[in-house]
Amino acid sequence: MDKPTKLKELQEKLAYYQAKLAGKMKRYRGVIHESAASEMKHQEVMVLRGMVDGLKQEINDLDQ
Repeated sequence: MDKPTKLKELQEKLAYYQAKLAGKMKRYRGVIHESAASEMKHQEVMVLRGMVDGLKQEINDLDQ
């Protein structure tokens, strides 16, 4: 896959996951201990943050 195509694909994925993370953050209040649902929501937010950070890093690496 050539560089411009890969970069465009990564930017589309980044936009998708940023929108998904923004939606999850609207009702995110942190972890309420001894609440399994709260801990699951926290884990989902942390995974999405990791994906967004990873995509940003990969885009940055391709730009250089």
